Amino acid sequence: MPSTSDGAAAAAPPHPARAALRRVAEGLLRLLGLGRDLAEPLPPRVQAMVREQQASAEILIGLAQVAAIATFGALYAIARHYNPPPTAIEPVPIALGLYAVFTGFRLWLALRRRLSAPLLVASVVIDMTVLMITIWSFHLQYMAPSAISLKAATLMYVFILIALRALRFDAFYVLLAGACAILGWASLVGYALLVDPMLGAITRSFLDYVTSPKVLLGAEFDKAVSIGMVTALLALVVLRGRRLLVDFAREGIAAAELSRFLVPEVAQRIRRSGGVMAGTAERRQAAILMADLRGFTRLARERPPCELLALLGEYQRLVVAAVHGRGGSIDKYLGDGVLASFGAVRPNGTYAADALRAVEDILAAIAARNAARPPGVPAFEVGVAVACGEVLFGTVGDADRLEYTVIGDPVNLAAKLEKHNKAEASQALADHATHELALAQDYAPRAAVEVRPARTVAGVPAPLDLVVLGRG
Repeated sequence: MPSTSDGAAAAAPPHPARAALRRVAEGLLRLLGLGRDLAEPLPPRVQAMVREQQASAEILIGLAQVAAIATFGALYAIARHYNPPPTAIEPVPIALGLYAVFTGFRLWLALRRRLSAPLLVASVVIDMTVLMITIWSFHLQYMAPSAISLKAATLMYVFILIALRALRFDAFYVLLAGACAILGWASLVGYALLVDPMLGAITRSFLDYVTSPKVLLGAEFDKAVSIGMVTALLALVVLRGRRLLVDFAREGIAAAELSRFLVPEVAQRIRRSGGVMAGTAERRQAAILMADLRGFTRLARERPPCELLALLGEYQRLVVAAVHGRGGSIDKYLGDGVLASFGAVRPNGTYAADALRAVEDILAAIAARNAARPPGVPAFEVGVAVACGEVLFGTVGDADRLEYTVIGDPVNLAAKLEKHNKAEASQALADHATHELALAQDYAPRAAVEVRPARTVAGVPAPLDLVVLGRG
């Protein structure tokens, strides 16, 4: 017999009518270009970026409200000067004063990022309530039937208050503002027809409507419909704008993540170009630095994987900090090796000098780390080499997998010199031409270097004059 447990009940298909309604709603959202944004939950970092944009928007809303209060107050003062009310009762300045205090408090909270959702809802309701009370009070100030308030041009401020909520990129507050406006206006119309002792009669004549306190229901209905349509259109604009904001936030986060895999200049180039193709390259005069952690294979046998990766990460941080500190760029990580370039990503006239200064920084950082390491932690032994010349800087790969890199004889020579450190019992080497070029670029060695002429380097067809930058 089939089970009727809660789990089975929970897995039951939805009612056909409800499922059909959902499909219609989803189809409408897709037609409007909104389905993906409303259906997919936003990643936490995207939510944080959207919240920050909304917090900034609330400051703009507060400033706009202050400007609106000042404008309305100035217009009221001018109108009162040329057409003073027949009574001493003036509720408008009182309402504006109270509203100004609330707006100032709200702006203060917005500046401190302390606006909560209940307060935002209350703010929308208070905005519309104050406006409607101000409109309603006109009949008291001018000692006229309450229907006279329905003809106040001040109603146009409703659209300003609704539009202000669009700055937040949240359709809920736009719809809330519109709903409050329609409800408030319906209340004023109802008061004029049912509550006011000086009852304004209903008329069907537009001429009577504009020349007397009478009420034209069609005109009041048109106002409510106009408020509703503007609200709906603004809400739709906000929904589409929110999707653009979310896409922008996602792309911003993707760009930030891209910069972690690529040097910032390369990531910026990709963002500007909108796409890259394999095989595009530029010729540059550059220096190539190759650094390798000695004894890594032995460490891999002796150390647990987590400890091994921690040591590798520590070594890479030291090398990367030295390279970046001298204006270089990390081209790639080669297991326990690091390939860096100077002058390829950011062309400059001191690329050779910068590379040799980075070598000195790497050796100094490694020595300081080894001197301060706790007992039982292995020392780092490195091999570093630098070579200069013309390289190609560009993209390699295929349509599915691309990589920015440097290609050329200096890359190959730096790799060979790095391995040749073992033969020379050295920590760092450069060919003589690279060292001379660095000196011409105002490089001053921190310690004495040793020139070793006519050395045979594996893979290099002719003997090379080498310069030992650091001894092992």
